[in-house]
Amino acid sequence: MKINDKIKFSLFALFFAFILIASPQFAFAQDYGVKAGLGKINGLFPKVQGLNQNSTVGDVFVYVIKIALGIAFAIAVLFVIYGGYQYITSGGNEEQATKGKKTLIYAVIGIVVIILSFVIISVITNLVQSGSSGSGGNYNANIPPPPPPPP
Repeated sequence: MKINDKIKFSLFALFFAFILIASPQFAFAQDYGVKAGLGKINGLFPKVQGLNQNSTVGDVFVYVIKIALGIAFAIAVLFVIYGGYQYITSGGNEEQATKGKKTLIYAVIGIVVIILSFVIISVITNLVQSGSSGSGGNYNANIPPPPPPPP
């Protein structure tokens, strides 16, 4: 398979995937009773934590960072797929195989960095939120008092 054929096939596959994902949007179906049905199940699911009218600038900042990390994670996963494709289709060409291996390694390193940064952001957010509750710097305010001394 020539490189041009591979590119054409990849573009066709991407277009086909887009059509499969976007096809429900093109249905223009009627919504008889859908809103009434959604009203019945409204209380069954937990509320999604996100932004609301009481959100602070810090909440918006953390929310935007988490969205950016999610997008970066998706891109890193696409690079893992691309690196695997390069490695598998190298056809014995050492240069192409090495290029695919490097892409895979860098993509996995990127995924690890993204996961660690998400964890760091979550920990810092929890520390700041628990520290701003007025506990005077005592981050673990749920510790019970010591027992009284024996008589």
